[in-house]
Amino acid sequence: MLKRLGLTSFTGFDQADITWSPGLNVVVGENGTGKSQLLKLAYTLAWVSAAMGRSTRQSKDEWQRRLADKLVATCRPEYLGRLVSRQQGRNRCDVTVEFGAPTGADYAFSFAINSRSEVKLEQAPAAYLAASPVFIPTREMLTVFPGFTAVYEERHLEYDETYYDLAKALSGSPRKKHAASTQRLIDELEQIMDGHIRLENGRFYLLPNQAGKGRIEIPLVAEGLRKLAMLAYLLINGSLPGRGLLFWDEPETNLNPKLIAAVARALFSLAGNGYQVILATHSLFLMREFEILRGQHSRKTPMRFIGLAPAGDSVTVEQDDDVTAIQTLVLLDEELAQSDRYLALD
Repeated sequence: MLKRLGLTSFTGFDQADITWSPGLNVVVGENGTGKSQLLKLAYTLAWVSAAMGRSTRQSKDEWQRRLADKLVATCRPEYLGRLVSRQQGRNRCDVTVEFGAPTGADYAFSFAINSRSEVKLEQAPAAYLAASPVFIPTREMLTVFPGFTAVYEERHLEYDETYYDLAKALSGSPRKKHAASTQRLIDELEQIMDGHIRLENGRFYLLPNQAGKGRIEIPLVAEGLRKLAMLAYLLINGSLPGRGLLFWDEPETNLNPKLIAAVARALFSLAGNGYQVILATHSLFLMREFEILRGQHSRKTPMRFIGLAPAGDSVTVEQDDDVTAIQTLVLLDEELAQSDRYLALD
């Protein structure tokens, strides 16, 4: 579980110290405030932690190499030093991350990147994440899945490595048995999709629940249902295990309100069943759905809202468990102002 992320001079962030909820975390802000880069940084740190836990090489050099390679592959700067804030006089950024284990034992590591693209590990952790995190990018992967990993490994593609990681996560075979809580989540998703997601001969299909209907090629399925199917299959094949960590960049993209509400229910259910969910969004509708769901469930699911806003050459960060306490949400102001203009037409 990700507990804390401290940043100094990382891209547009002059300084930030973010505390994460063990349940649902929503990062919101205007375009260009760094939502996606914040998610990718946090994902990279979790991914490297899990990878180093599986590695037989635990040297400082190996840590630094893995961090440097993954940051470039995920954030896609032209070179690593570009991640250092380009404000005058800044020549390094510092990152500290703290994880919490199910046993209650916390562990952290910290490192610096300088403008010469060097990574320096300053504190190594005493433990590692047990399982790799999952990152779902803005574009759904099921339709481009066939052959994607092989092409990515052999050719240069303008996809950052989160797509490759997700394709590998989706390639796993279904598990024969799931924990009761995981099976309930799968059942909920398949009820919304009105079908079962299957991987056959390297391609995904939806098998409708209605008797007599044949399987449907995944490109013929609505994009919103494809996104839910993607989430369901990550649970089915165990790539997103119990108490896992899920990142999702703008899950509402290209969805109508009905499907946004369905995605909100799915993510809220995940967070309520021990998964840590961290997402970035522009959608007031999605945030309102989360608030409605929390109200309906007596606020038992922990939630955290992180608001990003431009402030000159930097980005300010606000955070609170209540979305109404975030003052810098320009998108809320704009959507509410549009509602006022629409009502004024009468």
